[in-house]
Amino acid sequence: MNHHQSNNNNGSHQNRSANGIEYFMKGWSLAFNPGIKRFVFLPLVANVVIMSALFYWFFSMITGMVDWGLAFVPNWLQWLGYIISFIIVLTLVILFCYFFSTVTNIIAAPFNGLLAEQVEAQLTGIPAPDTSWMSLIKDLPRIFGREMQKLLNYLLWAIPILLTYFIPIIGQFVTPIVWFLFTAWQINIQYADYAFDNHKISFHNMRVLLKQDKVDNLTYGILVSLFTMVPLLNLIIMPIAVCGSTAMWVDRYRHQALFTSSRHNFN
Repeated sequence: MNHHQSNNNNGSHQNRSANGIEYFMKGWSLAFNPGIKRFVFLPLVANVVIMSALFYWFFSMITGMVDWGLAFVPNWLQWLGYIISFIIVLTLVILFCYFFSTVTNIIAAPFNGLLAEQVEAQLTGIPAPDTSWMSLIKDLPRIFGREMQKLLNYLLWAIPILLTYFIPIIGQFVTPIVWFLFTAWQINIQYADYAFDNHKISFHNMRVLLKQDKVDNLTYGILVSLFTMVPLLNLIIMPIAVCGSTAMWVDRYRHQALFTSSRHNFN
C-alpha cells in the first residue's frame, strides 16, 4: 500500500476552516460514497464480529466484579460505594473500549489501510495504486509492526496514569478525566495513522504534525471515543473514523508530510 509521493497539490492544500466535529461528520458521508462502500465492508464486518464478542464478555464479567466489590462496603456507606462503583465502571468502560478498538484495529489494519488509500484517492483525484493480495500479504509484517508501535506508545503513558488511581482523591476524581482525554488522543492517533503509514511517514513525524492541531485532533478523538462506548454505534464507528481522519490528512498534513519526506530522502 505504497503511494507514489507526488508533488501534485491537488486536494493537498491545508484547510484550517474545518474543525474536528466537521471531519467526524465528513467521515460518515465519505463511508457511504460510491467507490468507497466496498472498502468499508471488510473492516466493518471485522469490527462487528470482534466487538460484539468482546463486549459480551466484558459486561458479563464487570457485573460480577461490581457485586463482589459492593459486598465489602458497609450498609451505611452503600451510597458512597455506588458512586465509587460508577466511577470505576466508567473508567473500565473507557479502558476496555480503547483495548477492544485496539484489538479490532490490529486485526483490521490492512483493510483500514486500503480504505484510507481509497478515500485519499477520491479526495485528491490522484488514482490509488493497484494493490494485489500478494503485495498486501508481503506488507503485513510492516503493518502489524506499526500497530505494535502504537500499542507500545499507548502503554508507555497508560501505565503511569492508571497508577495514579491509587492516590486518594486525585485517583477517584481527577484521574478519570485525564484518562478519558488521554484515551481520546490515542484513538485519534490510531485512526490518523493509516493515511500517514500508507506514505511511510514515521510514527514520530506523524505525532509532531498532529500536535499542530491539538484541539481539533482531541475533539475528533473524543467524538470517536464516545461513539465507541455506545452499543450498536460502536460496531460501525471504525471505518467512519478512518474516513474522517483521512479527510483531515488530505486537508492538513498530506502536502507538508510528503514535502518533508521527499526533501529528507533527497538529502
